[in-house]
Amino acid sequence: MNKIRKGDEVIVISGKDKGKRGTVQAVSGDRVTVEGINLVKKHVKPNPIKSTIGGVESKSMPLHRSNVAYVDANGRPSRIEIKQLENGKKVRVLKTTDVVLST
Repeated sequence: MNKIRKGDEVIVISGKDKGKRGTVQAVSGDRVTVEGINLVKKHVKPNPIKSTIGGVESKSMPLHRSNVAYVDANGRPSRIEIKQLENGKKVRVLKTTDVVLST
């Protein structure tokens, strides 16, 4: 079970975008792609078959999951732990407030 999932609101805790917030777009292994964070310029060739215009576009690149933290209800970064309930089901729980995120 992943601690950070697609759709979670996270804050960057280290790197050039430290302090910025965004929503997780994708999780791939130990990397997460966050909307509007870690933008790079990508040069694109024109392709008449796909009807794309060439030029320079901004693209979000993945960050390591250790560089982001979940944002709790108070707007502060929080760590997540995985607990197992009595019925054997695993849930994500915030360490700061003990709020269950998913069942």
